[in-house]
Amino acid sequence: MMKKNNKLNTAIQFTKNILTTGAIAETSREVEVEITKKIPSEGAKIIVEFGMGHGNITKEILEQMSPDSKLYSFEVKKEFCEHVKNEIKDERLIIVNDGAENISKHVDGKVDAIVSSIPFTFFSKEKSELILGDTYKALAKDHFFSQILYSKIHTKKLENFFDKCTIVKTSNFPAGFVYHCEKHEE
Repeated sequence: MMKKNNKLNTAIQFTKNILTTGAIAETSREVEVEITKKIPSEGAKIIVEFGMGHGNITKEILEQMSPDSKLYSFEVKKEFCEHVKNEIKDERLIIVNDGAENISKHVDGKVDAIVSSIPFTFFSKEKSELILGDTYKALAKDHFFSQILYSKIHTKKLENFFDKCTIVKTSNFPAGFVYHCEKHEE
């Protein structure tokens, strides 16, 4: 019964914050697995997450990364940050109550993977381009930015910023598209 109440509460929170979360529910297990496929699992790495929400993808990232890595999880909603802080006890997790556009203020050095569920559909063109430009700069050469979107409307925008993008369609409803965008230039 408790798990059912948590899911209902989460759905209510996501719906109330749709312009921030871009979703009415947490991501599916299929999306969690797909979006974390490009995370390096060996060595001390820096991983970044945009749009932590209630931490479903966060947990999967922590499962995939090495014990010596650090995860910087960005989330603009203070309530979501508090929720994850209480739910996930892992010294590798650094919760950042700030937007993705401020990555350079919080993370030094090159990033080995960025996983994002932020709702580009609700952002202005300028904000989207600022985030994608800063994301590209922060990412280490030959590493990935992985993004879940529920429309292909942003495909060209992602292809304009990254050197190679592949798209994986998920079978959940609504269908999601996980973009794995790679950086080849330094």
